Amino acid sequence: MQEGKQSEIEKKLSRLADFKKQALAGGGASRIEAQHNKGKFTARERLALLFDKETFEEIDSFVTHRCNNFGMAEQKFPGDSVVTGYGRIYGRQVFAYAQDFTVFGGSLSEVASEKICKVMDMAATNGVPIIGILDSGGARIQEGVISLDGYGKIISRNILYSGVVPQISVIAGSCAGGAVYSPAITDFIFMVKGIGQMYITGPDVIKTVTGEEITLEQLGGAQTNASKSGNCHFVCKDENECFQSVRQLLTFLPQNCKELPLASSQLESASRLLDEEMLNILPDEACKPYDMRRILSRVVDNGEIVEVQSKFAPNLIVGFARIGGRSVGILAQQPLRLAGILDVDASDKGARFVRFCDCFNVPLVTFVDVPGYMPGGHQEHKGIIRHGAKLLFAYAEATVPKISVITRKAYGGAYIAMSSKSLRGDINYAWPTAEIAVMGPEGAVNIVCRNEIKKSENPERTRADLIGKYRERFSSPYEAAARGFIDDIIDPRETRSRIIRALEILEGKKATLPTKKHGNIPL
Repeated sequence: MQEGKQSEIEKKLSRLADFKKQALAGGGASRIEAQHNKGKFTARERLALLFDKETFEEIDSFVTHRCNNFGMAEQKFPGDSVVTGYGRIYGRQVFAYAQDFTVFGGSLSEVASEKICKVMDMAATNGVPIIGILDSGGARIQEGVISLDGYGKIISRNILYSGVVPQISVIAGSCAGGAVYSPAITDFIFMVKGIGQMYITGPDVIKTVTGEEITLEQLGGAQTNASKSGNCHFVCKDENECFQSVRQLLTFLPQNCKELPLASSQLESASRLLDEEMLNILPDEACKPYDMRRILSRVVDNGEIVEVQSKFAPNLIVGFARIGGRSVGILAQQPLRLAGILDVDASDKGARFVRFCDCFNVPLVTFVDVPGYMPGGHQEHKGIIRHGAKLLFAYAEATVPKISVITRKAYGGAYIAMSSKSLRGDINYAWPTAEIAVMGPEGAVNIVCRNEIKKSENPERTRADLIGKYRERFSSPYEAAARGFIDDIIDPRETRSRIIRALEILEGKKATLPTKKHGNIPL
């Protein structure tokens, strides 16, 4: 070969480098700058934040769209409007796709759908999580119904792979119309405050149809989806926090439905000193609220819980933690909010979380202080019967280890719903302060002893005496323990150590359901 003359392979490598450079440029420097000016990262910058350093491998970077209408034949970008591939998060394999807003506003084309479907199929086949980063103007209008068909193919895979591998969506831009139903079917939705939006129809359409004036942020911003509709599970202040939070969540989860969550390398022994502080949390007055998080923080490892849907139905706390090094799903009433009562939203929130944990072999630890299901015409008309039944269904259906601790109230149907023995709970504990009954002593005495109170010379004193007797005889945890509904009444100071031992003994649990196609949860 003459000096200075390129070989054929060198020419081809040079051409390859040009293609790669063009693909990395997305929609071009001006559009990347526009993305940055909106306070948003590009698709590849987001993937770099998500994955371990230099582990992301892009696939299908040479794919271009096939549309020749409306002058599109002259506007082709390698990779089109989505970046797809795989890499590692804390050393474990993960597949992902990120819509590229710099290319046709991230709009979904036929080939973009094919790219997304390919990595979803690969994730399911290989048994690893799939993460979607959404930032798109919606369906590509130039491709018409072909684009809509693409959404359908993605959604069908969300459904087929639900419960097979964890599916996570990150809303880092616009996600509107039919596009919202893909993330809605995934297990968890993260939204970035200020830039993430999810809604079916925009403010202009709503104003035209209903006359209602509403801003885009009020309609489908992160805070609205997190606190009002409950669509969003995690709100993050910026993209850096968001992708770190996604990485953290994955540490609590297995790769797929056939695996167990990874245990911490530092498994803690159940033997440790009594936690005296646990005696100072419950108020002496049975109706006085307290912060359930004070109990949870003393039970879980390092006091750390990753709360899910913390802004939605705050009367029920759900989230992930480790106890004795083992990953667990936590459910607990929050007496500071609506006295911890179960309403429509709390029932939905709890049921969905229980079913997710059951899908992916995450044991359930439930802390109970519930005065019942919320009464009132508003809740009845919203379907508290149907929604409340979801929680019962989810707990009874779950085959993972189920441990519960009743700290104070456990009344009526809500007692049954919160991982009771009758719903196939494995180990059910109660503190000595627990009250387990059809209803509170006050209400029960007003009904069953109304004549005695009415005839008394001092009705108020008689009523107080009868309430005390009823509480001692019928609400006492010893009555439930005598019948085997409670496995043990425990010293509150031993709560953590008893749960650790329970998780150890249940580690090999094998449970099955009757043979069937699937159950019919009251949706």
